[in-house]
Amino acid sequence: MKNLVLIIFFVFGTVNLFAQTVQKTAFVNSEIIYDQYAPAIKAQSDLEALANKWRATRDSMVQSLQNQYQEYQKQAQTMTPDKQKAAQQQLAGNEQKITEFEQSKFGQQNGELYLKQIELFKPIRERVLKAIEDVAKNAGFTFVFDKTENVSTMVYGDAEFDITYKVLDLLKKDK
Repeated sequence: MKNLVLIIFFVFGTVNLFAQTVQKTAFVNSEIIYDQYAPAIKAQSDLEALANKWRATRDSMVQSLQNQYQEYQKQAQTMTPDKQKAAQQQLAGNEQKITEFEQSKFGQQNGELYLKQIELFKPIRERVLKAIEDVAKNAGFTFVFDKTENVSTMVYGDAEFDITYKVLDLLKKDK
């Protein structure tokens, strides 16, 4: 009986010892990092400038098409059926050019803006992930979660474990 009691204490003691080896977790808010990290700010600014340039071109094309359409409406009554058909085809062709321009520049998966975003942000993401890994290893964290406004992978995170600004500090040192 005494041996049974000793075995039970040993088992519970061992379980308790394993339970005390806590894995440390932390979280970051990647939106804050990208909003405050200079290379990400510049990349976002460059993307916006490029998008604004293409929007201005598209707006100019649309304005030109609207002017052509108004001119067509004014003259349609005096045109021969052949000229009307040619003018309509010209308008449809110009409208198609605008659609093709928008798709080539702003297309979701193959547009130039999307591809440029991937090109600009890939090295930045790699640096941010490396910085997160370095901070986590130095602080002894086993897991780091990303807690953002739009997508949250955590239900609760104690602010004591937020390493967002440590990651930002490391990134700013690496300039």
